[in-house]
Amino acid sequence: MNADDDARESHAHAPQADAPSTVAPSTTAPQAAGAKRRRLGIGGLVAVSVLAFGFSFALVPLYRIACEKVLGIRLERGAADGEAVASTSAPKQDRMVTVVFDAGVNSKLPWEFGPHEMSMRVRPGEMYETTYFARNKSDRDIVGSATPSVAPARASQYFNKTECFCFTAQTLAAGETRDLPVRFIVDPDLPDDVRTVTLSYTFFKNDVLTAELGAAKASSRTPQSAP
Repeated sequence: MNADDDARESHAHAPQADAPSTVAPSTTAPQAAGAKRRRLGIGGLVAVSVLAFGFSFALVPLYRIACEKVLGIRLERGAADGEAVASTSAPKQDRMVTVVFDAGVNSKLPWEFGPHEMSMRVRPGEMYETTYFARNKSDRDIVGSATPSVAPARASQYFNKTECFCFTAQTLAAGETRDLPVRFIVDPDLPDDVRTVTLSYTFFKNDVLTAELGAAKASSRTPQSAP
């Protein structure tokens, strides 16, 4: 056997090197990064929602300020505003103001509505009460809602109601008549040249609540099947 044969035989019996193994890339790192991005995204959405929610509440006082300071319009005051005025204002003993009471009904509402007294002399800073009446002239139950207004417009910010039927919807059964009280106070800061203030209400039919009332009554009259 020559040298070449010995070399070939040695090569044939030599241990072969292991083939390099293929290692699958790890998926842990990308998954962790994706989870982190999702957490950041959800956190951002929550933060935006909170900011938007807070901004919507901030718009109310901003809108009120714009109306009062720029346009000179005072939005309708609620019971809390009237009570605050009543508790902090001292009556003006040397001044009287005439309050005229007015009423109207939308044509879609078959009600009769009006004040029990047409006018009242009041002292600014003191609490007063008057009543309106409403009568349902139809043969079915109806829900109505009243919209108030004050004239002259610049006096509206000085006319405060602490109790009013306009704060909630009113339900009258067929043929029912009801007295509707109003408690109010005229702010002592009412301009001196305003000697008469007119309080007006217009009643409208509340179609949504009336339909719900009718559906509820119809459902209660439906006979129940025997088990």
